[in-house]
Amino acid sequence: MLVYTEIKHRRCQFLALTGLTVSEFEQLLPAFNQAYDSFFGGDLTSAGQPRRRFAGGGRHGMLRPPEQKLLFILVDLKSYPLRAVMAELFGFSVTRVNRWIHRLMPVLRDALDRLGVLPERHPAEFAQGSATAGKQHRLIIDGTDRRRQRPKNPEKQALHYSGKKKTHTDKNVVVVETRSNRIGYLSRTCAGKTHDKKIADEEQIVYPPGTVLYKDTGFQGYEPAVKRTCQAKKKAARRRTHGQ
Repeated sequence: MLVYTEIKHRRCQFLALTGLTVSEFEQLLPAFNQAYDSFFGGDLTSAGQPRRRFAGGGRHGMLRPPEQKLLFILVDLKSYPLRAVMAELFGFSVTRVNRWIHRLMPVLRDALDRLGVLPERHPAEFAQGSATAGKQHRLIIDGTDRRRQRPKNPEKQALHYSGKKKTHTDKNVVVVETRSNRIGYLSRTCAGKTHDKKIADEEQIVYPPGTVLYKDTGFQGYEPAVKRTCQAKKKAARRRTHGQ
């Protein structure tokens, strides 16, 4: 069973399971606690009904400490394991796993928003949130694939199968700020078969003035309204001469 007080001392495993270092986890935890209290710390239950007992009363669950709640949702997002695997890792039923995931997901989103690190999801508003007078923006656009369970429907199987990754995936396009190494924009989620450039074209992202945009061959022909786009080119293969 995964317990925060134990796993935090195994720093490599902690990073692999959550995607965060222990120090980053501890920076996120206060905002997560505040967000959780704003959602569930009032006079109403999680179902919106008046409480019959004080907040915190009743039987204590397996995710009682705030650190355990944050560990739980981060492990699910980082590794995306089967619900049965999550149940074994944290010591309760599959039904409760689903219940806690739906309960904690909006809390984590609100916590990231409180810290100002939540990526922009509206393409027309990305330029407004990133604009800084007299500053040249160096951004990188790229596609990311995330493995998903194999769909039962044959049509969905074909749609989500990524030939490049040789598995079924969901895909997003992200825009990263080179100075802060932070994701500034996150596109909608698409099927793994969808081409990177097609997603970027349909998103119609509005970039800040003076943007220099770096891209790879997956965005060949993508030329948005920016100052300049830069695409890496493969170095020509060295020709071998006779006798070498």
